[in-house]
Amino acid sequence: MINRPYLINFPKISDDRGNLTFIQNPDHVPFEIQRVYWIYDVPSGQTRGGHAFKTQEEIIITLSGSVEIYTSDGITEESITLNRPYVGLHVPKMTWRQLRNFSTNTVIMILSSDPFNEEDYIRDYSQFSTIR
Repeated sequence: MINRPYLINFPKISDDRGNLTFIQNPDHVPFEIQRVYWIYDVPSGQTRGGHAFKTQEEIIITLSGSVEIYTSDGITEESITLNRPYVGLHVPKMTWRQLRNFSTNTVIMILSSDPFNEEDYIRDYSQFSTIR
């Protein structure tokens, strides 16, 4: 099991009519999808995220536009730009994430391993650093 963020390339089928990408369990996702949500219409200069999950893992996919995703495990920091709808970023549990530098009209879809649970969030980086 990989305990740091990594990119997943999803199938991309191309022909004269355009492109099609799909995701199916268990072939493309390392967990059972329990929730799907999307982020869009983010005003210029705004960030999203700024938290970690105790148990939840996610895959972040930019369906349109681009976004920079900053991640940290408390030791290693990394920034990855997502701008292709057939590439997702797997973010494991106990990984701090912040989404920033959204381009105009960016749409992001997130696949989550768990239903929403406020108790699973760590919203303070200093607390995250001590738990890690």
